[in-house]
Amino acid sequence: MKFTAILQLARQCGLVALAATATTMCFAQELQPGKGVAVQPIKTSIPEEIFQTRIVMRALQDLGYDVAPAKEIEPATAYLVIASGDATFTAGYWDPLQTDFYKNAGGSAKLSREGVFSTNALQGYLIDRKTAEKYHITNIGQLADPKLAKLFDADGDGKADLAGCTPGWGCEPVIENHLRAYKLSATVDHRQGSYAALIADVIARQRAGKPVLYYAWVPYWVSAVLVPGKDVVWLEVPFSSQPGANAGMSTKLPNDKDYGFQVNKQQIVANQAFVQAHPDARMLFAKMQVNVDDINAQNLRMNQGEKSSEDIDRHVTAWIHANQKAYDGWLNDARAAASK
Repeated sequence: MKFTAILQLARQCGLVALAATATTMCFAQELQPGKGVAVQPIKTSIPEEIFQTRIVMRALQDLGYDVAPAKEIEPATAYLVIASGDATFTAGYWDPLQTDFYKNAGGSAKLSREGVFSTNALQGYLIDRKTAEKYHITNIGQLADPKLAKLFDADGDGKADLAGCTPGWGCEPVIENHLRAYKLSATVDHRQGSYAALIADVIARQRAGKPVLYYAWVPYWVSAVLVPGKDVVWLEVPFSSQPGANAGMSTKLPNDKDYGFQVNKQQIVANQAFVQAHPDARMLFAKMQVNVDDINAQNLRMNQGEKSSEDIDRHVTAWIHANQKAYDGWLNDARAAASK
């Protein structure tokens, strides 16, 4: 073969190799549209919230994003941080409980909340079943009676001790509003601090046969330890009463019970500028869903000792494998959104 022919063949092969490289790069871009883009998740101080947060983090990693470990910030400031761009998303937004936080951070001009990440999130007040049945207590309004309130006095001041809400959480203003609206401020003390410490004390007291009064929500492992209907009972409220943006809204459930809190859905809230720049992430956030029963089950495993970072990663992997078809569908929808 002449030298000129060899040179021509080499050039042709080079073009083929270049085209193949370009095709590979394009394919990789389609699979990982977020490659090289930094993401900062945030969550509250509730350890059990990391499970659903890491499911979202894993999906973003599969789309190529450089996802940092989640930082802990309470809801009162979390949405301000996301709105400013100092964080990217949280998977723990409760709607409508945290509506005021969302609006105060700039609302939809600064934040994005699309889709429903988890449904049927319930909240309310509970007491031990033994005391409820002995004294016929079914409504928290009955604790305006000092004699009934004193049954739940744990510190000797004569007032009922309500294990309540960590400062800065969305439940705090609702509980404080209830104490005023139902005229309970003189007989019920809203104990605040670390919820984990408060609920540990509640469980210890209930197991010792002592009366307990506490605030709780679902999904959360507490309802698997203190089982409603078996160990404890939900208390109704005298009437619906909500503060802030939810004022005037009914809190009655479909079964006509009123536990004082609206049924919530959990959503992924993200920085608006981020999702506009990354339509794949926007689509992912809108599509992802985790069943509330799955969250409860994982949270209970954490309470039973499987709470290390490695344990939680294992739980996430197992959940993805069990929901592989749906998970792959979210990723495919996200990649399709990026290619438009």
